[in-house]
Amino acid sequence: MAIQTQLLKRSVQEAKSKFNQNRRRFFLCSSFSTVPSFSSSFSPPQLPPFDYEPKPYTGPLADDVFTKRKKFLGPSLFHYYQKPLNIVEGKMQYLYDESGRRYLDAIAGVVTVSCGHCHPRVLDAIMEQSKLLQHATTIYLHHAIGDFAEALASKMPANLKVVYFVNSGSEANELAMLMARLYSGNLGMISLRNSYHGGSSGTLGLTALNTWKYPIPQGEIHHVVNPDPYRGIFGSDGARYAKDVQDHIDFGTSGRVAGFIAETIQGAGGAVELAPGYLKNVYFIVRKAGGVCIADEVQSGFGRTGSHYWGFETQGVIPDIVTMAKGIGNGLPIGAVVTTPEIASVLASKIQFNTFGGNPVCSAGGLAVLRVLDEEKRQAHCADVGTHLIGRLKDLQQRYDIIGDVRGRGLMVGIEFVSDRKEKTPAKAEAAVLLEKLRELGVLVGKGGLHANVFRVKPPMCFTKDDADFLVDALEYSLAKF
Repeated sequence: MAIQTQLLKRSVQEAKSKFNQNRRRFFLCSSFSTVPSFSSSFSPPQLPPFDYEPKPYTGPLADDVFTKRKKFLGPSLFHYYQKPLNIVEGKMQYLYDESGRRYLDAIAGVVTVSCGHCHPRVLDAIMEQSKLLQHATTIYLHHAIGDFAEALASKMPANLKVVYFVNSGSEANELAMLMARLYSGNLGMISLRNSYHGGSSGTLGLTALNTWKYPIPQGEIHHVVNPDPYRGIFGSDGARYAKDVQDHIDFGTSGRVAGFIAETIQGAGGAVELAPGYLKNVYFIVRKAGGVCIADEVQSGFGRTGSHYWGFETQGVIPDIVTMAKGIGNGLPIGAVVTTPEIASVLASKIQFNTFGGNPVCSAGGLAVLRVLDEEKRQAHCADVGTHLIGRLKDLQQRYDIIGDVRGRGLMVGIEFVSDRKEKTPAKAEAAVLLEKLRELGVLVGKGGLHANVFRVKPPMCFTKDDADFLVDALEYSLAKF
């Protein structure tokens, strides 16, 4: 961990030096006059007003927490910022540190939180159920799991009506892969380069980011060219990317395949929306080869894209299996797999159950999440606020060459930084500096992409236009005052 901290500090120092030496290269567009001139007295933007007073914190402070973490937790854990934040409370779209300072949460634990931190309706459902019964496996009856499954199935198109509850996105994708192999009778799985599907042994095989993979055999998993409209070799031509899937099936899996899995908008990969028409072409190819099509909706589901409830709907397709987690429980450890009765039947030949999947507390909380998202019209809200946010970011892009790409839908947005727009050279070190500067101003964003040069903006769905303005103003202030 000490080595990681030293490397981060070195990256920050190198980036500052590089920025000072090449200021015009990074920040000038076609005309310098288009860049606002900020005087030394220019005031930093202020967080929007929020009527909430955090509780006084009397627990251990950051240094003590970090010391214990380094001593007793796994060394693979990483953290943002040179001095990690000690976050002790959350309320809706805001987080509070040990001093009571408020931060705008524009990443929401990688969209684990959908409704907002400690949403009262969700909390009430969880607490009321906890008072009655915390746990009961599916060998007994309890109405909560059935009510939740019914509500979730009602959100799915076509014949996607059978629900399996698990504990995480990794477990959901493991189960989906098992279903695909059993149903098809084949072993070969296809996933995208630059994808992320979980941290278990099997899902790490599906994952193509070197940050996450370990050098161990995963078996019968093939990674195809990523249909990235910004960095991909075929631009936005989904059909040409799809041909690579056909080539892998023809020459890598002897003409048969178990399944294909993809995020419609890649999360850890840097908020990359797949090239238009890609999934429609791929689904046809995969099904022709005897395989099933899996949509990973862990980060893009439940109306976050604004235009649609599910990410796969943006590509005009209906998958055979859908996986979800994170936002489904607003922070609860819950995931789900939804499929057709025909595919579900292959698991009936053996005993298949999950000790904690669909437990009463998580089911009650998950059902409350679905109801809150509907009643508060969060999909429409994401569309409205997301359009405003992306519009402002694209305006900012016109003034600062370091912003190579602004992309996304609704409240799933990526901002990619480059040191050379023509070459699309990743500005990794510069992104690390800007991440620190935003934190100083009170904005917390995620960082991802193959080159760690993309800001991931995926806040709770209660994020407002005022919050969006503050985020963009803070980024502009950081760029202009660098």
